[in-house]
Amino acid sequence: MEELAQQFLIKSNLPPKASDDALHIALATVYQVDYLLTWNCKHIANAQIQKKLSQISIQSGYELPTICTPYELMGD
Repeated sequence: MEELAQQFLIKSNLPPKASDDALHIALATVYQVDYLLTWNCKHIANAQIQKKLSQISIQSGYELPTICTPYELMGD
């Protein structure tokens, strides 16, 4: 998980100060959770960052969970 989190930081546009966020995403990815809910739209629920995180996850043999806010999960 720590290695995947490091890859997220090195290869994506997550800033170094988002190391806790990277670990949070890596934990959810490695443990194959379906959804990662967050209010953090700056680093976690960010479509541009998620695209790169998904590519890194696939290269590492994992599938990135669906990352969204609780409102997005609830729908209309």
